[in-house]
Amino acid sequence: QVQLVESGGGLVQAGGSLRLSCAASGSIFSINGMDWYRQAPGKQRELVAAITSGGNTNYRDSVKDRFTISRDNAKNTVYLQMNSLKPEDTAVYYCHANIVILSSSNLPYEYSYWGQGTQVTVSS
Repeated sequence: QVQLVESGGGLVQAGGSLRLSCAASGSIFSINGMDWYRQAPGKQRELVAAITSGGNTNYRDSVKDRFTISRDNAKNTVYLQMNSLKPEDTAVYYCHANIVILSSSNLPYEYSYWGQGTQVTVSS
Protein backbone atom coordinates (compact mmCIF):
# COMPACT_ATOMS: atom_id res chain seq x y z
CA GLN A 1 0.00 0.00 0.00
CA VAL A 2 3.01 2.27 -0.18
CA GLN A 3 3.59 4.14 -3.43
CA LEU A 4 6.31 6.42 -4.75
CA VAL A 5 5.06 8.79 -7.43
CA GLU A 6 7.56 10.81 -9.45
CA SER A 7 7.03 13.94 -11.48
CA GLY A 8 9.02 16.64 -13.21
CA GLY A 9 10.78 14.87 -16.05
CA GLY A 10 10.78 16.15 -19.59
CA LEU A 11 12.79 17.47 -22.52
CA VAL A 12 15.29 20.25 -21.98
CA GLN A 13 18.18 21.75 -23.91
CA ALA A 14 21.74 21.32 -22.74
CA GLY A 15 22.51 23.82 -20.00
CA GLY A 16 18.93 23.87 -18.81
CA SER A 17 17.37 22.79 -15.54
CA LEU A 18 14.73 20.39 -14.31
CA ARG A 19 13.39 19.57 -10.87
CA LEU A 20 12.22 16.05 -10.10
CA SER A 21 9.87 15.27 -7.24
CA CYS A 22 8.98 11.95 -5.63
CA ALA A 23 6.18 11.70 -3.10
CA ALA A 24 5.66 8.66 -0.90
CA SER A 25 2.16 7.79 0.24
CA GLY A 26 0.40 5.00 2.10
CA SER A 27 0.76 3.39 5.49
CA ILE A 28 4.14 4.88 6.30
CA PHE A 29 5.64 4.83 9.77
CA SER A 30 8.89 6.51 8.82
CA ILE A 31 11.28 6.93 5.89
CA ASN A 32 15.00 6.31 6.13
CA GLY A 33 17.25 6.88 3.11
CA MET A 34 15.85 8.31 -0.10
CA ASP A 35 17.72 8.14 -3.39
CA TRP A 36 17.60 8.94 -7.07
CA TYR A 37 18.87 6.44 -9.62
CA ARG A 38 18.97 6.65 -13.38
CA GLN A 39 19.19 4.22 -16.25
CA ALA A 40 20.20 5.14 -19.77
CA PRO A 41 19.40 2.86 -22.74
CA GLY A 42 21.73 -0.13 -22.80
CA LYS A 43 23.32 0.77 -19.47
CA GLN A 44 22.96 -0.38 -15.89
CA ARG A 45 20.97 1.56 -13.37
CA GLU A 46 23.25 3.84 -11.37
CA LEU A 47 22.94 5.82 -8.17
CA VAL A 48 22.80 9.55 -8.79
CA ALA A 49 22.25 11.04 -5.35
CA ALA A 50 21.24 9.94 -1.87
CA ILE A 51 19.97 11.64 1.26
CA THR A 52 19.59 10.25 4.76
CA SER A 53 16.72 10.98 7.10
CA GLY A 54 19.02 13.45 8.84
CA GLY A 55 19.81 15.29 5.63
CA ASN A 56 23.28 13.98 4.83
CA THR A 57 23.82 13.80 1.10
CA ASN A 58 26.01 11.93 -1.35
CA TYR A 59 26.42 12.33 -5.12
CA ARG A 60 28.07 10.50 -7.97
CA ASP A 61 31.07 12.46 -9.22
CA SER A 62 29.58 13.31 -12.61
CA VAL A 63 26.69 15.30 -11.08
CA LYS A 64 28.44 16.98 -8.18
CA ASP A 65 28.02 20.77 -8.22
CA ARG A 66 25.18 20.44 -10.77
CA PHE A 67 22.53 18.37 -8.96
CA THR A 68 21.07 18.91 -5.50
CA ILE A 69 19.03 16.35 -3.59
CA SER A 70 16.73 17.49 -0.79
CA ARG A 71 13.75 16.19 1.11
CA ASP A 72 10.70 17.45 2.96
CA ASN A 73 10.06 14.96 5.74
CA ALA A 74 6.67 16.49 6.55
CA LYS A 75 5.53 15.77 2.99
CA ASN A 76 7.39 12.45 2.58
CA THR A 77 8.90 13.91 -0.57
CA VAL A 78 12.36 13.91 -2.08
CA TYR A 79 13.53 16.31 -4.77
CA LEU A 80 16.33 16.39 -7.30
CA GLN A 81 17.24 19.80 -8.66
CA MET A 82 19.24 19.32 -11.85
CA ASN A 83 21.12 22.29 -13.28
CA SER A 84 23.55 22.65 -16.18
CA LEU A 85 22.13 19.52 -17.73
CA LYS A 86 24.18 17.63 -20.31
CA PRO A 87 23.10 15.18 -23.02
CA GLU A 88 24.78 12.40 -21.04
CA ASP A 89 22.27 13.02 -18.23
CA THR A 90 19.55 11.62 -20.52
CA ALA A 91 17.98 8.63 -18.79
CA VAL A 92 14.95 7.35 -16.96
CA TYR A 93 15.23 8.61 -13.39
CA TYR A 94 13.92 6.44 -10.57
CA CYS A 95 13.13 7.38 -7.01
CA HIS A 96 13.97 4.85 -4.30
CA ALA A 97 13.24 4.88 -0.59
CA ASN A 98 13.70 2.65 2.43
CA ILE A 99 10.36 2.91 4.19
CA VAL A 100 9.36 1.57 7.58
CA ILE A 101 5.84 0.26 7.98
CA LEU A 102 4.20 -1.32 11.02
CA SER A 103 3.05 -4.91 10.92
CA SER A 104 -0.30 -6.04 12.28
CA SER A 105 1.55 -6.64 15.56
CA ASN A 106 2.85 -3.05 15.50
CA LEU A 107 6.39 -4.19 14.80
CA PRO A 108 8.43 -1.97 12.44
CA TYR A 109 9.78 -3.44 9.23
CA GLU A 110 11.83 -1.65 6.59
CA TYR A 111 11.14 -2.28 2.93
CA SER A 112 12.67 -1.00 -0.30
CA TYR A 113 10.34 0.82 -2.69
CA TRP A 114 10.81 2.17 -6.21
CA GLY A 115 8.97 4.76 -8.22
CA GLN A 116 7.77 4.12 -11.76
CA GLY A 117 10.47 6.24 -13.37
CA THR A 118 10.38 9.54 -15.20
CA GLN A 119 12.13 10.29 -18.50
CA VAL A 120 14.69 13.07 -18.66
CA THR A 121 15.94 13.94 -22.13
CA VAL A 122 18.64 16.55 -22.68
CA SER A 123 19.14 17.71 -26.25
CA SER A 124 22.43 19.08 -27.53
